[in-house]
Amino acid sequence: MIPVSVIITTKNEEPRLAACLAALKGFAEVVIVDSNSTDRTAQIATQAGARVVNFTWNSQYPKKRQWCLDHLQILHDWIFFVDADEVLTPGLVDEIRHLRFDRAGYFVAGAYYWRGRVLRHGLKNNKMVLFHRHKCAYPVVDDLDIPGMGEMEGHYQPTPLPEYAGEGLGQLHSMLLHDAAQDEAHWLERHRRYAAWERGMNERGAWPVDPIPSRQRMKIIFRNLPARGLIAFLHCYIWKRGFLDGAAGFDFARKRAEYYQMIEG
Repeated sequence: MIPVSVIITTKNEEPRLAACLAALKGFAEVVIVDSNSTDRTAQIATQAGARVVNFTWNSQYPKKRQWCLDHLQILHDWIFFVDADEVLTPGLVDEIRHLRFDRAGYFVAGAYYWRGRVLRHGLKNNKMVLFHRHKCAYPVVDDLDIPGMGEMEGHYQPTPLPEYAGEGLGQLHSMLLHDAAQDEAHWLERHRRYAAWERGMNERGAWPVDPIPSRQRMKIIFRNLPARGLIAFLHCYIWKRGFLDGAAGFDFARKRAEYYQMIEG
């Protein structure tokens, strides 16, 4: 078994959780940290052999992922945060199985599943979700009175603690699939919340520093550009060749543009 404790943070994830859990059978431990779900999330997790821990946020820091690092009793110090709408590919499982674990943490590359297909081109995500629980932490940011994100840490990465910064961060290359396909009403409701939070973070200048300097520079440049919706579309559809994914690629790039238009108001 892979000596990593997988942590999945959930709230009402009944439709997607089973597929996520089925891809995790090679890991030594899977823990569901659930925010008082009212559907069958807990039952599905238990039936799959995962341990379920309930979480109720007190509207203060630590938020949910850092709370897991601080308080969960788990088997291993190496943890992997997986969202319920994500599925590990066999290649990614095998890459982690043979990992040397000689860095403070690792970025994991992700591809989007959208409108019935895996997008091979266009925007990809890259998140630092596999790391040593005692060597990294999520930054505390000034967002408790900003509407939008709530109990979960936002769109930023955990960073190595100062005493472990010299160990550096690694990069995995096999893909983590993110099922981003939702009905229109669900997509709008979720991304309006995200956009309100991101707009507040921009206005307050509350963003933490990204642990990778090149990523930090690009984020600063992009946040200060005009017409970010158009730029996001062109980056995803033209520069990253999203057009090669056909109608799904166009629709995904269009949604990226719509999200940044929400932020700009």
